[in-house]
Amino acid sequence: MEPVRVPEGARVWLVPTPVGNLGDITLRALEVLKAADAVACEDTRRTGLLLRHLGLSKPLVRLDAHTMHRAGNVLERHARLAYVSDAGTPGISDPGAELVQAAVAADIPVEVLPGATAFVPALVLSGLPNARFTFEGFLPRGGRDRRERLQALAAREETSVLYESPHRLHATLLDLASACGKGRPASVTRELSKRFEETRRGALAELAAHFAAGVRGELVVVVAGRPAGDHALPGAEEPTDHAAQARAWLAGGLSVREVRDRLTGLGLRKKEAYALALAAAEEQEADDGGEAPRSPV
Repeated sequence: MEPVRVPEGARVWLVPTPVGNLGDITLRALEVLKAADAVACEDTRRTGLLLRHLGLSKPLVRLDAHTMHRAGNVLERHARLAYVSDAGTPGISDPGAELVQAAVAADIPVEVLPGATAFVPALVLSGLPNARFTFEGFLPRGGRDRRERLQALAAREETSVLYESPHRLHATLLDLASACGKGRPASVTRELSKRFEETRRGALAELAAHFAAGVRGELVVVVAGRPAGDHALPGAEEPTDHAAQARAWLAGGLSVREVRDRLTGLGLRKKEAYALALAAAEEQEADDGGEAPRSPV
């Protein structure tokens, strides 16, 4: 990034915005948004609606994961810049960290306001130990990176907190149950501070079954740590039964293609993963008295 020509009196604020209930905006956040020359944000339409709700009118600048390379130019054009993400505290599994890095490199003062974030209330609501915890953010979607993160999560003794999207929640809960053990305590919190807020607590296998039919809303998953002194991790003494795993995933509602991809993520070759997924589907169809699928869809 080219050197930033710092405007006189330059300052950057990272401003948390509500994760649900708009009443969660803080008085300090309102003061900063009023004082800013411009508001940089992930989505100008969404932030525009928030500002109108707050009775504010400010120039909006798009600065998301795809446009963050323009951070230096934005800092040059707007001396007093407020930055917000779509919800919660910028920089926590959202864009914002790169803007802070650019401002620090240009010797521009940065202030991060305390305020709304999703993982703290979800952690408390889980009822699991929270004196020590690890925030995972979003897990990698597949492959070796995902497998290693799951293994690390299963091995640690402190509670783990992660974010997940609605269409991947069920598969992630199945993966967590496979890595940590079906009985590991956990919780899923969705729609924090909104009308349909819900926290579901139970074993990972129970949660996977509950959410097999799908779910809507913003999600936080909290997983208990490995019991202190328990050195026998799930799968440590015997190899994973990939065929049984394929059957469980299919029974949970995944397609043959999705099961194939998940088995590939566990380290199987694509051809072997597809053969196992298709065999499991044929077995399931035979039990149901129907015809087995012939394509990975």
